[in-house]
Amino acid sequence: MTIEELKEFYGNKKVLITGHTGFKGSWLTRILTLSGAEVTGYSLTPPTDPSLFEIAGLEDTIKSVVGDIRDLEHLSRVFEETRPEIVFHLAAQPIVRESYETNVMGTVNVLECVRRTESVRSFLNVTTDKVYENREWEYGYRECDNLDGYDPYSNSKSCSELVTHSYKKSFFEDGRCAISTARAGNVIGGGDFAADRIIPDCVRAAAAGKTIIVRNPYSTR
Repeated sequence: MTIEELKEFYGNKKVLITGHTGFKGSWLTRILTLSGAEVTGYSLTPPTDPSLFEIAGLEDTIKSVVGDIRDLEHLSRVFEETRPEIVFHLAAQPIVRESYETNVMGTVNVLECVRRTESVRSFLNVTTDKVYENREWEYGYRECDNLDGYDPYSNSKSCSELVTHSYKKSFFEDGRCAISTARAGNVIGGGDFAADRIIPDCVRAAAAGKTIIVRNPYSTR
């Protein structure tokens, strides 16, 4: 899709992004602002130092709100104030002990705000390709394959998908708001400063003249 096509669709539309200070959220924020959207971001502070969000100066181009999606009252106020038309949900917690409440109940809170906000016409929940039941197949998984993430984090994202499906069936069958999910896998690109990611780790090791450490030699990549 060209920038002209993006401008035609997103120009002057009110968009709310959760997790806008993260790697993927920062790139999405940049694309939407270049497309002429009026963007509000709701997220914790940038998760890395340095961070793409700060390096790109994105805070100066949008309304950036520091908040936790587990805080339904605060999140609801932001929805009421901004009245978004499109909501992208990218906020997630990779730490196992904290992932259950954030990834499951956080998604419930975001969808509850979408349900209460009549202006929202489209909601997209960005999860992960790890939501699928791991069958150790040689081919890629399909959207119709069973969800059942094996490890706690992946399963919390599977639950996030189930919550989204439940809200779609319960509250949005009338077509008032389009409800979708997207399953991202091994996303790479400039500005990824996260630890324990293959490409960033390799770049950091090469820049420092150190040996690249393979954390799990038994994984097939």
